[in-house]
Amino acid sequence: MYDIRWIRENAAAFDRGLERRGFAETSSSVLLALDDARRAAIAKAQATQERRNALSKEIGKAMGAKDVALAESLKAEVAALKELQPALEAEEKAAKAALDEQLAAIPNTPHDEVPDGADEHGNVVKSTHGEPPEKSGGRLFGQNFAPKEHFELGEALGQMDFETAAKLSGSRFVVLNSSVARLSRAIGQFMLDMHTEEHGYTEVNPPLMVRDDAMFGTAQLPKFREDQYAVTPGLFNRHSLAERVRQAAIREFEAEKPGTLAMLGGSSALNKFEMADDIARRVLVDILDEPDAHRWLIPTAEVPLTNLVRESILSEEELPRRYTALTPCFRAEAGSAGRDTRGMLRQHQFEKVELVSITAPDKSREEHERMLSCAEAVLRKLDLHYRVMTLCTGDMGFASQKTYDIEVWLPGQKTYREISSCSVCGDFQARRMNARYKTKDGKGPFFVHTLNGSGTAVGRALIAVMENYQNADGSISVPEVLVPYMRGVKTIEKA
Repeated sequence: MYDIRWIRENAAAFDRGLERRGFAETSSSVLLALDDARRAAIAKAQATQERRNALSKEIGKAMGAKDVALAESLKAEVAALKELQPALEAEEKAAKAALDEQLAAIPNTPHDEVPDGADEHGNVVKSTHGEPPEKSGGRLFGQNFAPKEHFELGEALGQMDFETAAKLSGSRFVVLNSSVARLSRAIGQFMLDMHTEEHGYTEVNPPLMVRDDAMFGTAQLPKFREDQYAVTPGLFNRHSLAERVRQAAIREFEAEKPGTLAMLGGSSALNKFEMADDIARRVLVDILDEPDAHRWLIPTAEVPLTNLVRESILSEEELPRRYTALTPCFRAEAGSAGRDTRGMLRQHQFEKVELVSITAPDKSREEHERMLSCAEAVLRKLDLHYRVMTLCTGDMGFASQKTYDIEVWLPGQKTYREISSCSVCGDFQARRMNARYKTKDGKGPFFVHTLNGSGTAVGRALIAVMENYQNADGSISVPEVLVPYMRGVKTIEKA
């Protein structure tokens, strides 16, 4: 979210940032025109109120001078202005809403050093760690077998079941069992212990369902609404829902054509005349948008962790705050039809260890590098080959100023796949959450900076371990660092 005053003072820089993003839906001129309309509405309302105040004083003078005619004339003008006030307030509210709607839909502007590009092909390799295990000296070198993909390994072991998951929940779900299930749990616990004990993050067990405000704060709403799962208590109580829709439709129909229902025999007329589709749809949307009518399943723990500081004013001494959580995550994957349909790479439900930092503005870039190193440390301890990519302007997330992706090597796929993404967001999310701090000398409040990253995705780490530690007989060797979490088990074999 942007400060319209900053846009007014830095219009050229703002437009340049959006151009680098490939965002053509708006510009500073459009936003400033909306702000001018808002300002004009405010000025008009203020001028009207000032005129009312001045007239009130003149009425007092007229009454003191016993000029009844003048006093009555002034009272009539005050009454007319009073009647005008609600319309002026509505105009101001509408102008503000139009501006806010535009501002909420604009992505963050990239840092200057972010490479320009239209999509993932514009990303730049920042660093590489290790070598693929198939190369000379690697654990798979010379074993004379073609590495399999994780789902081939898991299904052959009888411990990764996509067919049963589809019966339970549909596509893009999996049932893990036995040692593979324990390996998944071990990976998550290992990561969480590492970040809390070695990297100074505070462990949090947050809610998995959040309100609209929390999703707006981290910028999942409104733009990515279709990618989310919503939970609506009582929605499938059919009789209750049908009655609510019917009563709301009656009210709306009556509002559009007063007296019609009574003339036609009351609400029974609804059984004789079909309501227009647009009215029924609007009624249902209004019901679902009622306060507390729904919650959102978190797409990432970034949402509740970042919002821990919403609507608060911290002291500089409290910064940085570093949070981590291991949670299930839920994503509709609305734009992913046909992509990664086999295996666990793209699931509707998955687990992830999230990292979130809240910092002062002058510390956020340094914190970004630190967060990246924390995520990298996980893969180093697992002895996995990976590379770090600096994402280009066309591939960054909506709220990001700069993003690093860690891509792990998968021998079965013979390619790199993202396993972690670390982003610095500046004050973009803080403005949406109204999260601020005061300096040590009491100045402020100023908006904090927020950062988020995966430390890492548990399912994708499981995939990487299975493919990189597979053996010719289809068994999986357990990385040394995970053996204690596996109660001493060093090899996963078919039961």
